[in-house]
Amino acid sequence: MWRLLARKVLHLIPVLFLVTLATTAMPDMLKLGDSSATPVAPKLSADMTPQDVKALEHKYGYDDSLFERYGRWVGDAVQGDFGTSMATDQPVADSIKERYPVTLELALVALFLALAVAIPLGVWAAAKAGRLPDKFLGGLSSGLLAIPPFISSILLVYLFAAPGKLGQVFPNQGWTKASESLSDNINTLMLPAIVLALAEIPQFQRLLRSDMLGTLQEDYILTARSKGMSSPYVLFRHALRPSSFSLITISGLTLGRLIGGTVIVEFYFGIPGLGQSIVTAITSNDIPTVQGTVVIIAVGYVLLNTLVDIGYMLIDPRVRTR
Repeated sequence: MWRLLARKVLHLIPVLFLVTLATTAMPDMLKLGDSSATPVAPKLSADMTPQDVKALEHKYGYDDSLFERYGRWVGDAVQGDFGTSMATDQPVADSIKERYPVTLELALVALFLALAVAIPLGVWAAAKAGRLPDKFLGGLSSGLLAIPPFISSILLVYLFAAPGKLGQVFPNQGWTKASESLSDNINTLMLPAIVLALAEIPQFQRLLRSDMLGTLQEDYILTARSKGMSSPYVLFRHALRPSSFSLITISGLTLGRLIGGTVIVEFYFGIPGLGQSIVTAITSNDIPTVQGTVVIIAVGYVLLNTLVDIGYMLIDPRVRTR
């Protein structure tokens, strides 16, 4: 087990190296498309000369070589310093500390909703394999997968947040801290969380159904049924746990993907998270903010993957014996 865990941790090193190096190279990639482009664009004014631009680039260290900038950035980053925003002159680390909990909360609520819906549907589909409920759920899953998040955002706002439809059940913009009002916090998160959950429910449901079908053929399941145990008891007490290993793994990966993939949803619903921060930073050419935010998302993703692997080892004895 420990050898396997050590291998997993060692695999993080090249991933993190490539991500941090790629983000450090963003100013160089910016100039590949346009030689006149500059990473200090947010600081420019109309009366600046080319010499002034060069002086600004020197001030912020953008005229140093890639690996000089990389070493300096990593040295600062390990101390919690991700630079200063070109657009706001505020520390990037402060922005990340403020916005990361918002994105994490949204991702966790979306993951909870997806699992809460997908698990009973997956069990039901497996229990009714080949029959009408299974076929209906299969078609519904395909339909949900075909709907892009921005389309489902528009539809849900039209139905639940626009006056005169089903009623203005939820607000269509903004976010409220849980410390200010828990009910308002839930209301402001519900629509964007549902949008994100709708994209994950089909894969969760299909994965659990597939694993459940295999488990239901095991001898101990057949024995439990022969003893007269009810079908729901057999399904949820005996079949669900051994069928959930793959679901646990994919849930951890999904949480990491949700944290990094909330850009459209946060921007559309006005949620002040990392996704909205990235959009704002990109439109204003704020490279330090983009760099710091992307790296934090990437680090969070690979750490979540490692935690999922550890959890998988703890619940599955077969993995621990490798």
